[in-house]
Amino acid sequence: MDNRISRRSALKHMGAAIISGAAAVSGLLPLASCGNSKTKRVIFYFTGTGNCLYIARQLAGENTELHSIPQLVKQGKYEFEADEIGIVYPIYGHMPPNMVREFIKKARLKAGYKFAVLTYGARKCDAVEIWDRISRDAGNSFDYINTIVMVDNWLPNFDMNEQIRIDKRIPENLQKITADIERQRHWHQPVTEEERQMHQDFMARSGLNPEEGFLMKSERCFTVTDACISCGICTYVCPRGNYELTSRGVRMSGDCEFCFACIQNCPQKAIRFTRMSEVNPGARYRNEHISLMDLKLANNQKI
Repeated sequence: MDNRISRRSALKHMGAAIISGAAAVSGLLPLASCGNSKTKRVIFYFTGTGNCLYIARQLAGENTELHSIPQLVKQGKYEFEADEIGIVYPIYGHMPPNMVREFIKKARLKAGYKFAVLTYGARKCDAVEIWDRISRDAGNSFDYINTIVMVDNWLPNFDMNEQIRIDKRIPENLQKITADIERQRHWHQPVTEEERQMHQDFMARSGLNPEEGFLMKSERCFTVTDACISCGICTYVCPRGNYELTSRGVRMSGDCEFCFACIQNCPQKAIRFTRMSEVNPGARYRNEHISLMDLKLANNQKI
């Protein structure tokens, strides 16, 4: 009656405000102001170590919504309409993550302009043509497809500490891509015959199914050592929710994207490969502009 508020109510409201703020920072909530009746740009992203979330944020204008693909898949949301629609994902073996592939097959995207930015660390090969083919077959062709080189997080081949020190001219390359998208350039990055052949050679050696890409079984790929302290971070950052805390420690099972979100973000380095070795077992990577909380909010399958 006298407009006073109890300590309990005040703390409750403060907690709700903090959670909402964290979700907005992670890119899970629309960044458009409430006064806009129509979203100008929608960007979908898939991220394991933060590279693609960082790029998606840099491409987000004032009236932009950022959406995590793992969250959309979990919620069953596939219909979107905007002036511009974009997608940012990492290429694995020159191919999109399986979850991205399945998302675009089910998605119904309506926009006057659609763009895709693919991140990679060493070789892109014919990733642009692969995405063009997959998206066209799904009825979601893209006007603009480009790639950008980032820190390579493939632990079996690269030392994360060395990768971080390499100047990959990310700001300059990102500036060019941003300018292209702002003027709605229609363009696909060219692919050479040599790059196509390199991909074919890779597929022959790896034995991967070209219709699935890197789709593994987590229980066959990773193991948890005694260094685990049951902090639960792996249960939040896995985009497929393959990790679970049990009375006997961490248990994993299910289809795996091989994004390395679990192994890269474990603070104890307790998650290891079962069949592969690392160049530098003591080095780990997460994009310097992305926090652990960002990745939890982007990939968490428990909410």
